[in-house]
Formats: sequence, structure tokens, C-alpha cells
Amino acid sequence: MIQIKPVSDLRNKFSEIETIVNNGEPVFLTKNGYGAMVVLSLEEYSNLTGNIEKALIQAETAAESNPTRYTRDEVYSMLKDRINAAR
Repeated sequence: MIQIKPVSDLRNKFSEIETIVNNGEPVFLTKNGYGAMVVLSLEEYSNLTGNIEKALIQAETAAESNPTRYTRDEVYSMLKDRINAAR
């Protein structure tokens, strides 16, 4: 179930929010009725960003060992071709 709380609960009901995020659920915080931020456990944040960091490291390593460089337009064209081929 989506947990939406006012940002004031971060201060006033910290332990409640901590329990929710430690159970693997994000808590969406609002300020003046509008979305302000999302609170995640460190584990969930790591799960979300860990693969990105790993992919960036792999890309950097590949770039260092390959002298070929592409323009932005060439990269977009190749990505579009891959996406269209996968359909």
C-alpha cells in the first residue's frame, strides 16, 4: 500500500516512518498538499542505484579499452534501431 504522509511526520512520527521504510516500502512525503520527497531505506536505495553504478563502471572500462567514439546522433540512432528490432 502506498504510504503518503505530510513532511511534518518526518519530525513528529519518525519511528513510524522508519518502520515503514525498513519493511521495504517507500514513504511519499507531501508539503502543503504537493509531493515533496520520497524516503527509502538504505537497502532499497542501494538496490535502485547499485545497478546504475555498476553499469557506469562497466561503460567507463569499455570506453577506456576502445578508441571508437560516436556522436550523440549516432548513439540515438543505434538505440532506436535496437528498440525497434526488439519489438
